[in-house]
Amino acid sequence: MDVRIGIGYDLHRLVEGRALILGGVMIPDGLGLLGHSDADVVLHALCDALLGAMGQPDIGELFPDRDPAWKDAESRVFVAEALARVRAAGYQVSNVDLVIHAERPRLGPHRDRIRGSVARLLGVAEGRVGVKAKTNEGVDAVGRGEAIACWAGVLLTQP
Repeated sequence: MDVRIGIGYDLHRLVEGRALILGGVMIPDGLGLLGHSDADVVLHALCDALLGAMGQPDIGELFPDRDPAWKDAESRVFVAEALARVRAAGYQVSNVDLVIHAERPRLGPHRDRIRGSVARLLGVAEGRVGVKAKTNEGVDAVGRGEAIACWAGVLLTQP
């Protein structure tokens, strides 16, 4: 069996006047993530993990922030394209593991919704998606509540 592993990472600054969307889920908070698209760090990290496992260009190359076509785009569009590339190469998503780093808001109450959203986007069972929420213990931009980051790992297999 051919197995591929991908790792992705993303970070966006928190600002006023933007919606906070993580894993395709709207999270009620006074701040949102700054970016050219919806700035969903979870789905951006996931895209890079999927693309990286396939040896494909990263999200910034496929959907550059210089291109007005992607202004305010929903990141689920990026995931759909990355997933289409995975499937076209004859692979399937076996599992995904996500680590979201945020001081605020507390993400525990939203973890199951994020897991369900990501599972639906990928067409896998929720049990194949891990979601962990961590703080940075007051260290760096995330720890100061200025940003949110996410690490994503994926395992792809051929059926």
